[in-house]
Amino acid sequence: MEDYPEELRTPPVSLVSIVGCPELHPSISAALSSQQPPMNTLALPDFAKASILARSGKPRDPLAPSQPPAGILKKDWLLKHRTRVPAAVAALFRADQVSGDPAQWLQACSDLENLKSAIQGKNTKLVVVLVQAQASDELSEDVTVALRKHAEIDSKHLVVLVEHDEAEWNRSLNKLKNVFVELCAAFYKEEGRRIKARIEKRNFASVELSIRYCFKVSIYAEFRRDWPEALKFYEEGVRVLREMIGTSTRLPPTQRLVEIKAVAEQFHFKISTLLLHAGKVVEAITWFRKHIRSYERVVGTPEVAFLHWEWFSRQFLVFGELIETTSTTIPDTLSPRFGTADNALTEWEFQPAYYYQLAATYLREKRYAIECSSSMANLTTEVNGVPESVMPSVYVGQYVRLFEQGDTVSVLPLSDTEYTSYALSEAERFQDSYEIIALFRKAYESFQSLGATRMASACSGGMAIEYYAAGDFSNAKQLFDSVAGLYRQEGWTTLLWENLGYLRECSMKLNSPKDFISYSLEMAALPLFSGSGAENRENKIKSGPAGSPTISRRENIQQEVINVLERKQSSEGTDDGFNNAMEEVTHLDIDQISPLRMVLTASVAFHDQSVKPGSPLLVSVSLLSHLPSPVVVDQLEVQFNQSDCNFVIHSTQEDSPPLDSNLRDQVVQDTSLTLFTNRWMRLTHEVKSGQSGKLECLSVKATIHKHLVICCHAESPASMEDFPLWKFENQVETLPTKDTALAFSGQKLIQVEEPDAQVDLVLNSAGPALVGELFTVPVTIESKGHAVHSGELKINLVDARGGGLLLSPREAEDSESHHVELLGVSTVSEDKESKEEADSIRKIQYSFGVVSVPTLSVGDSWSCKLEIKWHRAKSVMLYVSLGYSLGSSEEEALHRLNIHRSLQIEGQIPLLVSHQFLRPFRREPLLLSGIRSLGSDDKKCSLAMNESNMLIVTARNCTDVPLCLHSMTIQPDGDGEQLCSVPQISGISNGHAVVAPSEEYKGIFSVNPRAISTNFNLGEICLNWSRDSSLGEDQDRLIIMKEQLPEVSIEEPPLVVGMECPPYAILGIPFTIYVKIHNSTSLLQEIKYSLVDSQNFVFSGAHNHAAFILPKSEHIVSHKLVPLGSGSQQLPKITVTSVRYSAALTPSASAATVFVYPSEPKFNLETSHSTSDEIVS
Repeated sequence: MEDYPEELRTPPVSLVSIVGCPELHPSISAALSSQQPPMNTLALPDFAKASILARSGKPRDPLAPSQPPAGILKKDWLLKHRTRVPAAVAALFRADQVSGDPAQWLQACSDLENLKSAIQGKNTKLVVVLVQAQASDELSEDVTVALRKHAEIDSKHLVVLVEHDEAEWNRSLNKLKNVFVELCAAFYKEEGRRIKARIEKRNFASVELSIRYCFKVSIYAEFRRDWPEALKFYEEGVRVLREMIGTSTRLPPTQRLVEIKAVAEQFHFKISTLLLHAGKVVEAITWFRKHIRSYERVVGTPEVAFLHWEWFSRQFLVFGELIETTSTTIPDTLSPRFGTADNALTEWEFQPAYYYQLAATYLREKRYAIECSSSMANLTTEVNGVPESVMPSVYVGQYVRLFEQGDTVSVLPLSDTEYTSYALSEAERFQDSYEIIALFRKAYESFQSLGATRMASACSGGMAIEYYAAGDFSNAKQLFDSVAGLYRQEGWTTLLWENLGYLRECSMKLNSPKDFISYSLEMAALPLFSGSGAENRENKIKSGPAGSPTISRRENIQQEVINVLERKQSSEGTDDGFNNAMEEVTHLDIDQISPLRMVLTASVAFHDQSVKPGSPLLVSVSLLSHLPSPVVVDQLEVQFNQSDCNFVIHSTQEDSPPLDSNLRDQVVQDTSLTLFTNRWMRLTHEVKSGQSGKLECLSVKATIHKHLVICCHAESPASMEDFPLWKFENQVETLPTKDTALAFSGQKLIQVEEPDAQVDLVLNSAGPALVGELFTVPVTIESKGHAVHSGELKINLVDARGGGLLLSPREAEDSESHHVELLGVSTVSEDKESKEEADSIRKIQYSFGVVSVPTLSVGDSWSCKLEIKWHRAKSVMLYVSLGYSLGSSEEEALHRLNIHRSLQIEGQIPLLVSHQFLRPFRREPLLLSGIRSLGSDDKKCSLAMNESNMLIVTARNCTDVPLCLHSMTIQPDGDGEQLCSVPQISGISNGHAVVAPSEEYKGIFSVNPRAISTNFNLGEICLNWSRDSSLGEDQDRLIIMKEQLPEVSIEEPPLVVGMECPPYAILGIPFTIYVKIHNSTSLLQEIKYSLVDSQNFVFSGAHNHAAFILPKSEHIVSHKLVPLGSGSQQLPKITVTSVRYSAALTPSASAATVFVYPSEPKFNLETSHSTSDEIVS
């Protein structure tokens, strides 16, 4: 679009002319250009220059017959109307020129007459402007009337400018602008009406004039911003222009088509610009498609086809630039209808990249056409030569030749032959490749931004072809490689064939034999997708250097590779640099994602899944090739991750190469190693398994024609993937192995089992582990057939319930919070080295340890003890692994045998300790804290001061083994012993007490508080226990177990109710009970006393009683009772209520119980009783 003239690219702007007063021209011009729409100004300094406005053509004789037009559109007509033909002319006079000296008046009138004569016959409007210095300098009416009559203008076309008054200057300048706008609109309207009248009358016989008049009417409509009328006549002109293609005989055929296309290009540009300016994107694209269809087949003769493709490419380029520069967005409501019968547009047609790509494509067609035309025009050029002094004509799309004869220069028309020679010579001067590359790159970047990968790859391929044509093989190869990757991935075989052909040639030009061989083999292995056919020059140009994809072409390419390898006649186009770059042996590496996988694929499968070390096993090696011709393999080398298993299969041909001496012992002779296309070559070989571990086939190396080594990564038949490009081809599917099961499940690796270890690892356990004790686990290593070298014992403790951690994650930083802890390892010998080993283990981790095992001969043994401590009850898995080597050499040290043992150990709590507080028998103190805490959640126990309370501590054996309890004590906290004495009433006197599983041991303590305290800490319970050694347990160490007693509240009771009753009663014999209420306060206490009847007793005394108790004194109430039944009987319920504290005291049920004998019992008082420990079970 930049090649178009500016007057065509930009909308027409009205042109006015101002004559005289040159000092005012800049101000007036700036004012006119700043308005909307702007106006251009043709400023003439004085009236002597007015002749510029006069007609420059020769006057036509009205009586002479009309001559046919020499062309359709004149090149400079639009430029002339924008720069030299004003719509209005303003004559500027100062006031003193028309009102002063009569000579000046006459001069003004003369200038005005000259100006009128210059614009005579042009319909140009005239304006007279009078310039005054001040607004007060008004001219007389006679002067203005005389001047207006002389100029033959209306009064409104005479404008007065006031120069030195800014406000008046702006007002008068605006009036002048309005006058110009009105006159310009009238001028262009009249001019358009005049030309339109000719079209309507059709008083002309030439089609060229009809097209020219349509163009002029449209331009005049654009001058006055009448876009619909301009569009209407542009379309009419295009319609007439299409009809002219087959009817006009004014010019030779070739030049006639060139002129018609040049004019059509201008019309199309104007129509597209108007539609896009109006926001009609869909209409503009539809019009463009119509324009392209109209001229798509108007190519002309083959010799000038390149002119058609150049013009065709320019149409797409210009329209793409118009689409890119338009600010109108595509309406979303139209997108669902793209590509349908109702709307044949596709969404790509709204993208500029689409047009850039096609512009580059058709420009490349021009290059192909030039190559064809050059070969056809060589003979004509040699005979006639290229015409000289050819230049563009005054008409659009025409060319003429200048002829000089003496001092006379004349213009002569060109014949089609001369024009063809001239156009071809001009086309060959320019390098279109770089312009094509620029267009493809522009389209590529746009498609990439849109995420259209395939379209972008097509553009990238176009750039690569142009780089190749320009001789820039390095950039071409780089682009071809990137495009080929997408074609391989998506299976575009035809496009890949063409790409690989270019890559072959680039590799040859860049002297890269390895790449040349690689691309050639890939091409030869592509599936057959077209039959054999003749290959003409045009098809060769379209397919590029690859040629047509036929069977014979694939076979030729494979033979070219063989010739290059054997240093025979080289491929066409090779030079000495390529031959010098050839190596003695070319190596190609093929993995599972390599594009050369079609060339050669290696499948390896072991016949077994596992094998013992040193045992023979069978392995199948299968090769497949898609090359069209048979491939003779000189030798195959199969490589494993254990080099001792490598072997070579060697062909028995006479010209086979010598083998490597290192592999001479592993060579297998085979009669034939020939690969046929799409047929598996199956070989089975026996190898001897090596060391334990994984034995995997890594690669298969095939040596072909002595100078080519292809290394294929081995693939397992079970996981082998299809060939993407051959997946849908019509071919018989074959399996890599004859054994169907092996073909679907075979693997390229096998597990070589470890040899059976002849060392025994024994773990012993002494039952469950108890929390707090140092639990030992004996570990014994016995060598029964293997000597142990560099032995290493690994110990690991893991939570048996899963999770792995033996401590809470929140407590990981605290070493004492480990639930189970590995403390050390002790050996039988207590030397210094063993102690250092134990110390080192403590420094490793709390659940992991490593111990070095000394060298053991066959029959020797070694033992140690693992010391583990449980801090909390937890089930633990103990894993012990022994790793050792069979010898001390470096090779033997690399191969280690491992033995694994595990043992689950239950961690249990040894003793469950509980306690209970009992108040004095038949004494009930009134504790105020108990009254206050009735409605609260405080469960703290309260004890009465100076009362003998009982504490019963119970230790229950929670394990499955008997335990020895050596002592049970209460250790007071700080000065607690002075505030409260806790002597033991019942204890262990015979050294220890044996507590069987699930049994309990009870210790009784007396608690005597001496001071008041709300939060008193009695101390902690200390138990010394051990396992029962009488059952053979060797772990008889004393373990101290401590448990903190809860805090208690000690207070002085205001009232204490005590009840005195005989230890037993006799049926029918009365006895007396006493209720004593002691007031320990300094206040007078009022109490209420009540006794409830009981059917088991008859009593005397009042049922209810009230009394006042003096401070620090005691009140006694007595009752006489007669029992009516024998056995354990409940005494009548007694309730003492304190009025001051509103609290009632009732003796407990055990305190209110008495045993009634039916008769007087007789006790044997002579029998002596020894005090012994009482174990309450």
